[in-house]
Amino acid sequence: MAKETQRGAWAENLAVEGEILAAGIDADARERAIKDAQKSGGGYVAPKRPFDFGRWFTATGWRHVVGVVMLLFALFPIVFVISSSLNPHGTLTGSNALFSQFGLDSYVRILTDPQVPFPTWFANTLIIAGITAVGTVFLGALAAYSFSRMRFTGRRFGLISIVVVQMFPQLLAVVAIFLLMSAIADWFPAIGLNTHIGLIMVYLGGALGVNTFLMYGFFNTVPASIDEAAKIDGAGHARIFFTIILRLAAPILAVVALLSFIFSVNEFVVASVLLIDTEKQTLAVGLTKLVSNPRYADWSAFSAGAVLAALPVVALFLFLQKYIVGGLTAGAVK
Repeated sequence: MAKETQRGAWAENLAVEGEILAAGIDADARERAIKDAQKSGGGYVAPKRPFDFGRWFTATGWRHVVGVVMLLFALFPIVFVISSSLNPHGTLTGSNALFSQFGLDSYVRILTDPQVPFPTWFANTLIIAGITAVGTVFLGALAAYSFSRMRFTGRRFGLISIVVVQMFPQLLAVVAIFLLMSAIADWFPAIGLNTHIGLIMVYLGGALGVNTFLMYGFFNTVPASIDEAAKIDGAGHARIFFTIILRLAAPILAVVALLSFIFSVNEFVVASVLLIDTEKQTLAVGLTKLVSNPRYADWSAFSAGAVLAALPVVALFLFLQKYIVGGLTAGAVK
């Protein structure tokens, strides 16, 4: 019995020696660790390995550095625009020193200047972007449900056409859109050139293809057995779509609504061609006039308007945040 106990202690000491040597500590620390283990009479707990900066940096540290660099790269334009909006001088070159001067003169000037109808531009942008987002979600969901659940002649050709059409930028169709809306204005002035409804119709047509394909991939992940169970209970396609599919597809609907809203707020080319009157223009078109004068470009007021224009987008993003990640990744793979 004594021999077995001695043998066990000898094996434990060898294990202790191996762990200590692996930890790379000196001889004095080794002796102290052995004595502490013998006195405690319990199992030996190996000391922590000394921190090696080179090993940590090679394993994970470089990722932190890349993350910090990318974060600074993304935040710098935002910080610069906010600093420029708080600069009372109105010149962009005077804003190189970040937050060197503070003042709300630019915000007061852009909100109260009668020659700059910023509140009207802001309201026009919210109306156009809101209606476009809702319409894009509704029409895209209808088209995606048809391609996903129904089988009809030309279905495959339609899907391929949607992808092919998206290869061509919308800028190529600006001249054709202008001529088309001018012709429509002669017969139906309410939906033609220089109208918000006409611009909304153009936005709906331009964004319908890519959003339909995006929602089509998500609808394919919803099990078809749900539809079959609803059909057994007597539900038709309309009831299945409005009461079942739309609720299950909430993440992708939120993503499409957010992307459509952001696009409508930032779009400039088509809006500048179709909207002629100053009172009917959007923020992207109206704010450009503040810096289009070669003699004096009020960059401070432009920056203040850009900051105010970003608030609805940020608010909508935070409101739909819980749906965004799931909606962007779902439907990407089978």
